[in-house]
Amino acid sequence: MSDLPQQLPAISFEFFPPKTEEMERNLWQAISRLAPLHPSFVSVTYGAGGSTRERTHATIARILKETDLTPAAHLTCVDAPCADVDEVVTRYHDIGVRHIVALRGDPTTGLGGTYTPHPQGYRSSADLVASIKRRYPDIDVTVSAYPEKHPESTGFDADLDILKAKVDAGATRAITQFFFDNDLYFRYLDRVRARGIDIPIVPGILPVQNFKQAAGFAARAGASVPDWLAKQFEGLDDDPDTRKLVAATVAAGQVHKLAKHGVSNFHFYTMNRADLVFAISHLLGFRPQPARQAA
Repeated sequence: MSDLPQQLPAISFEFFPPKTEEMERNLWQAISRLAPLHPSFVSVTYGAGGSTRERTHATIARILKETDLTPAAHLTCVDAPCADVDEVVTRYHDIGVRHIVALRGDPTTGLGGTYTPHPQGYRSSADLVASIKRRYPDIDVTVSAYPEKHPESTGFDADLDILKAKVDAGATRAITQFFFDNDLYFRYLDRVRARGIDIPIVPGILPVQNFKQAAGFAARAGASVPDWLAKQFEGLDDDPDTRKLVAATVAAGQVHKLAKHGVSNFHFYTMNRADLVFAISHLLGFRPQPARQAA
């Protein structure tokens, strides 16, 4: 790792709202472990149709109250009228949230389903971004990007048109769907820049805690899983210790190569677990620091 840039990159972490008391404990253990690395922000996901609406809000509110982290609240358009979505944005703004990850959202029917806008809802994520920025110019809006194009897109040109619309509406950065082949990211970045899109395209990194689970996520998201990656986890279904070592090696190698080629922002999908993400951040040069004091 000695050939990494001298300046530390920016890192951010994604969590999901807990469903049970045990999941709540696991989440806050992860947050407590990762908070001393002082990420630029931490995001909390939002279930389809607002299914985790209150749990997402409660998690964001607790992060604001009990930590010095900057939270970013996910928000989708799925199965909700504009008025309901607007109310969520207002509630977040009222408690001090100034960063929203604005997403169209997946169809509630799941894999293979077709997205249909709510009759009184936002028709696209670009419409949602535009509304947020019109009502609250002080909110920073992040959107999604897809190195292998969105699974519902007809092609890269159409996909980039959608990203450009989100940027024109006011988005200030995009976080990618996770990927395992860095060449996919760099080819996508070339396409994005050629399209005249100049916002940061932050690579989303998924440390493989469980290969079968990760492969399932990839199938639903339209992301490819290289044969070489599958082979790394062969025979390790009943060997969690070795699996964790392999996962850390693979993810650290991916991040190292991206950083070596000039990538200066990373967003980690933590799955509410800190161990692998903490290790990778350590290899990037991050060390725990005391909590920042209020000015």
